[in-house]
Amino acid sequence: MKSCISGVREIGFTLVELLIVVIILAILAAIIMPQFQAATDDATQSAYDTNIANIRAAVDLYRQQHNNYPGAAISSGGTCINGTAVVGAIGEPAFIAQLKNYTNATGQACTGTDPNEFKYGPYLKDDLPTNPLGTVNTLVVVNTGILGLTSGSSGGWRFDSITGEFIGDE
Repeated sequence: MKSCISGVREIGFTLVELLIVVIILAILAAIIMPQFQAATDDATQSAYDTNIANIRAAVDLYRQQHNNYPGAAISSGGTCINGTAVVGAIGEPAFIAQLKNYTNATGQACTGTDPNEFKYGPYLKDDLPTNPLGTVNTLVVVNTGILGLTSGSSGGWRFDSITGEFIGDE
């Protein structure tokens, strides 16, 4: 007579097999994660380079049309026909007013264009972009007149209204 008793075999993984799989996954994660960090750093640097190049181009165009850098002269005092005069004292307020609005030859700013008077600009479509390396869009305007502007600690931007130098203020 033949015995019908058969061995019961359980299906599954042993603890050792599961540990080996977890260790392999941990090693792969340790290899891959720094590469994602490097990609993030590259993207941040690329955003910084693009922002600063765009702002420098706007500043250079303003300089060519006005024979002066933005922020070096007060932006108020003009009579606007098609808009409102924008008041900005010398420094950061004038820099923003002169780059975001229409301007005349003396740097006075207006919200509307006038083909006879306020025919230049606007040079920036929106506010200053955020500095990706510093995470704010504040601007510090100085008038040292010395090339080689050094950054402070605002985390935004720094501009010399005499030399036209524009840097990230990290």
